Amino acid sequence: MLKITNFKKSYNKDIVLQIDNLTIESGINWVRGANGSGKSTFLKSAAGIIGFDGDLLLGSAVSIKEQPVSYRKLVNFAEAEPVFPEFLTGTDLIRLFMKAKSAPVKQADYFIETMKMESYVGDPVGSFSSGMHKKLSLLLAFIGNPQLILLDEPLITMDSESLETLYVWITDYHLKLGTDFLLSSHQAFDKSLLPGIKALMVADHTLKYV
Repeated sequence: MLKITNFKKSYNKDIVLQIDNLTIESGINWVRGANGSGKSTFLKSAAGIIGFDGDLLLGSAVSIKEQPVSYRKLVNFAEAEPVFPEFLTGTDLIRLFMKAKSAPVKQADYFIETMKMESYVGDPVGSFSSGMHKKLSLLLAFIGNPQLILLDEPLITMDSESLETLYVWITDYHLKLGTDFLLSSHQAFDKSLLPGIKALMVADHTLKYV
């Protein structure tokens, strides 16, 4: 699903993460690790948000370095603590993402309804609570037809009912559309709701399956 070659990310000459050669398998993958271990750094790198040395190949074919536009079209990302322009409404952001991802006109309706966002999605995001921000960020990550969805700490600020809905979204996209997932969290996922989830660990400045 994602081939990593000679990956290295440093801050102020201090190596945060170095992965010489690793292929992340297709499916639902859980990136584990302590706070500050480099989970978010890796997901932001894989999303094309921050730069790094080396290369990532999606499906062993699309390179983030050689085909950055094509790569980003196929990869969606949700921040751990999303921040949006306060004057825009949730609807504004959904329309923006739908245009950027060439999404079907009514695609977002299902996500708005099942996450119970109807009452506030048309309001400016400056009025949103942290939970509302999180739900909007997660919704945007499912817009379009991504091959890979990256969710950074998707469990935080979410109530139990909303988490069950998110599990359904993930399972449906993977089983029905073949979408792959990288989920980073220091909390455990409910394996009964995400059967077949595989775990990777970020530790000692590298990433590997455990």
